Amino acid sequence: MRDRFGRKIDYMRISITDRCNLRCRYCMPEGIEQAPMKELLTYEEIVRVCRGAVRAGICKLKITGGEPLVRPGCPQLVKELKSITGIKQVTMTTNGILLKKFLPELLKNGLDAVNISLDTMDRDTYRQITGKDGLLQAADGIREAIESGIRVKVNVVLQKGINEAEWKGLAELTRRNPLDVRFIEMMPIGDGKGYETIYNEDVFAKLKALEPGLCEDISKHGNGPSVYYRIPGAKGSIGFISAMHGKFCGNCNRIRLTSTGRLKPCLCFGDSLDVRKVLRGTEQENVDELLYQAVREAISMKPAHHKFEVSGDITECKKMVQIGG
Repeated sequence: MRDRFGRKIDYMRISITDRCNLRCRYCMPEGIEQAPMKELLTYEEIVRVCRGAVRAGICKLKITGGEPLVRPGCPQLVKELKSITGIKQVTMTTNGILLKKFLPELLKNGLDAVNISLDTMDRDTYRQITGKDGLLQAADGIREAIESGIRVKVNVVLQKGINEAEWKGLAELTRRNPLDVRFIEMMPIGDGKGYETIYNEDVFAKLKALEPGLCEDISKHGNGPSVYYRIPGAKGSIGFISAMHGKFCGNCNRIRLTSTGRLKPCLCFGDSLDVRKVLRGTEQENVDELLYQAVREAISMKPAHHKFEVSGDITECKKMVQIGG
């Protein structure tokens, strides 16, 4: 389905939980209130929403959280989503802590690709950012994923005064590993509003000065808005997701489903549709049609572009973990 601005919307990000085993300060700081489990969509409800989404043209799904692998049964959900006629791809974003444990089952059930969040390769800095000593487990997850042959992306958010100098070492991972390292600009959502954005154009300028032979990689890497480059001779590529200064809204192809059943057309704004109410309402005979119509409405609600650059125009008040990564 195309939205009001002619964009083809075929991708949905699905948060299956607002729980996480880390406490990254810009996403899920200590003390954040979590929704009662009864308010989260069941897997059966998620699958039902996805069937309606397929009717509206969605064919690619991304499972997110919180941390999706802390919710029991996540690999089985992958299998169920892959079995929906019309779904071409199911991928996942994870912090990697539990990836080594669950990777065999995820692969068996058809997971197509995995994105792993990793903001640092220093153990102390990792503890500072996440609140946990989990770098070794995350590194094991990345290594196992690479060795399995699944497509791997590493997501990096640079933070002023914390890990901003690590861009070089993280970019170097692509030299010897067949993976993508993507630098994602901090967005002013939730606690991200309190951070100074490190712009990707500055990171790119430093990288280009270090690697004059850096060339654009125009091959297809997935469903996101990254612009990719490759160090000569490297096995992997370096991507830049520049939400703040490099608006890519003109090519936006997604909607989001939160763990509590809200369909969100755009991260910047608080507008959403409640499909949990549809799923659990008293009128059950035409639920599937109502879900299909809700997805269509969410797509039609997508704005022309976000307004992250104007703080007063941002109407989304929830934390990032409550929306879905």
